[in-house]
Amino acid sequence: MGRTTERRRVLRLREQQGSYRPDALAAEEPLEIRINGEALTVTMRTPGHDFDLVAGFLVGEGLAASAEDLTALRYCAGTDADGLQTYNVIDASLPRGAAVPVSAHRNLLTSSACGLCGRESVDAIRMRVPYDVAADGLRVAPDTLYGLPDALRAAQKVFDSTGGLHAAGLFTADGELLCLREDVGRHNAVDKVVGWALREGMLPLTGHLLMVSGRASFELTQKAAMAGIPLLAAVSAPSSLAVDLASELGLTLVGFLRGHSANVYAGTERVALA
Repeated sequence: MGRTTERRRVLRLREQQGSYRPDALAAEEPLEIRINGEALTVTMRTPGHDFDLVAGFLVGEGLAASAEDLTALRYCAGTDADGLQTYNVIDASLPRGAAVPVSAHRNLLTSSACGLCGRESVDAIRMRVPYDVAADGLRVAPDTLYGLPDALRAAQKVFDSTGGLHAAGLFTADGELLCLREDVGRHNAVDKVVGWALREGMLPLTGHLLMVSGRASFELTQKAAMAGIPLLAAVSAPSSLAVDLASELGLTLVGFLRGHSANVYAGTERVALA
């Protein structure tokens, strides 16, 4: 399997002095995703939990909504110059006859920071969300929200050694961390969490919270809704389009969640104030 970190020799500067030392970097490698043997897309990711990544990607694309929709995942022949298996190609088996929308065939290189690369219009994405998150009866206390960033940060093992990874964590309504995934791409980290939940048979994720280490983009809001998650919280700011989508879908969107403060941009009724 691919490594999550790599060691490189760097020149470290302090004041007017410099010295060479080893440094740990977050690994970034391409992953080709195939559906029933047919190439779908290539994404840049940090190796690790690759099956979760592919499963979550398929949820976000509307190609899988339950564990039964994904009959198999396997690494395919992908070799480097020395003929060694790279573990950079995965074939996902969907039930025969399952329709793969033309819009999902993004046979292009997707960077680890990609947003809505090559997708259909925003309006079409809004119409694809399969769950009614507005009907979710989740209520959460402010103190529960305030505890999420520290719980997320404490579980970021690879970040501790590299400082270069995003994280996403799935929590219960009372703040218990169920799953954490790290990746150079914030959307990949979310896909890995959602894919884990799909493979565990947990979708839709009614009554759960999703916490991300960076900002809340439109795409992350859409991915949360596609998994049936009623509340998305972020350490940093949301985009205006993310707020619009959350408001339209009835999803609670929390930003600038730091210390004992936060901004609730949509779905304020789910925050149980004293």
